[in-house]
Amino acid sequence: MKICFVSSESDPFVKTGGLADVSGSLPAALEKSGCEVALFVPFYDLIDSGKFAIKPVISIRNINVKIGNKEVLFSLYTAKLPGTRVDVYFIDCPGYFHRKKVYTNDADEDERFILFQNAVLVSLMQLNLAPDIIHCNDWQTALIPAYLKKNFNNDFFRNTVSIFSIHNIAYQGLFDKSSYFKTNLPADDFQPMGHYELYDKFCFVKAGISFAEIVTTVSPTYAEEIRTDEFGCGLEGVLESRKNDLYGIINGINDRLWNPSLDKLIFKNYTFKTFGEKIKNKKELLKNSKLEFSENTPLLGIVSRFAWQKGFELFEPIMEKLAEKNLQIIALGEGEKKYEDYFRNISDKYPGKVKTFVEYNNELAHKITAASDIFLMPSKYEPCGLNQMYSLQYGTVPVVRKTGGLADTVKDIEEYPDEGNGFTFSGFDSKQFYSAIERALTCFKDKSLWMKIVKQGMKEDFSWNSSASKYIEIYQKALSKLIF
Repeated sequence: MKICFVSSESDPFVKTGGLADVSGSLPAALEKSGCEVALFVPFYDLIDSGKFAIKPVISIRNINVKIGNKEVLFSLYTAKLPGTRVDVYFIDCPGYFHRKKVYTNDADEDERFILFQNAVLVSLMQLNLAPDIIHCNDWQTALIPAYLKKNFNNDFFRNTVSIFSIHNIAYQGLFDKSSYFKTNLPADDFQPMGHYELYDKFCFVKAGISFAEIVTTVSPTYAEEIRTDEFGCGLEGVLESRKNDLYGIINGINDRLWNPSLDKLIFKNYTFKTFGEKIKNKKELLKNSKLEFSENTPLLGIVSRFAWQKGFELFEPIMEKLAEKNLQIIALGEGEKKYEDYFRNISDKYPGKVKTFVEYNNELAHKITAASDIFLMPSKYEPCGLNQMYSLQYGTVPVVRKTGGLADTVKDIEEYPDEGNGFTFSGFDSKQFYSAIERALTCFKDKSLWMKIVKQGMKEDFSWNSSASKYIEIYQKALSKLIF
């Protein structure tokens, strides 16, 4: 099966968030499963061409693409995805992608990704790479399914189908309706309540949902949630109309980088069989954080963006009661100022109990995940989530709100006594959050029960190989929709 994977970012070349993790790992897992994979990303000036041995594709230079009435030139560069045989192609257009950042608020943000998507399709034709599947990701690639049906419905793409993956429905690619006419899609197709219009604006994501053969998102529960008024962000209607073609697949994790037996960033490696070594990570982290170590005092870890989505307002009503308990909290993150200030303040108020690091620090994230006994993730919504999966792999028991990918990966020990791997609560409510933490603290004292929960988490398979096999099944479903 020939796959063209299209994304606005991909690790290790350029990364702002979880999309880059997916776009760096899933193509590699697909290639390992026997697929032929080509990955397309923009050639931002942030990408180190020397480090990755990126070279020009000599035959594809200064190719003309029209954006509305404007003629824009692009060239193509290529490299290998490190450690794989996956060809990576970089769409080079300095006027659009040399801006020292991946995403902007510039007036031509729509044009940047209209160019990118057209250039991907033109490049495939120039390279004579006719894919079976074009796998599109988020709003920056959401027009490709429409282009395949409307502007590129030619013999070259006759056997090509598209998949559109939604990583977060809140990011929709909404622009003034005048932006639609820059796409050179059929002018008469932009209609109220049509495939492109949302609240009198042009919506990239609505086009992707409307035209892709299959729509996926990053967890089964999130696939259900985004069809509701609460989570659909105005697109619940079109998603409901596509419910028979909508699937949720949990993202994988990089089980070489996030593996307590291999992790080079933690103080002491361990497995379930050598689980007693885990406590050395706790001892060292507490020492470095100037908190007192006690084997019987549970350490609660938080590693997160400090954003409203993550549910941190649930702490304020219960923090005083938590501080009275035998526990410690270490938090790491950066983001919205009010949450940064809140965590700084509780560190100052409870200096022997709480330590906050307001920064992005990958090494410290690994150390906190390995050292903690309990991991807190009370998200308001969470399409997939990665940190709860990391914590399970490290034998750090998660306490999470039952939403999105958290609901699909964390099973409450009371609800699932034989396979429970953590603690969950349903309502976005401080009392429920506090109750779930209390249950975890109580179980922590019962070492036999605690180790049962730990074992269930550490044996979960969150590898990309598992996710890739599910995507291949989805690709086959999409191909079955071809009409000859």
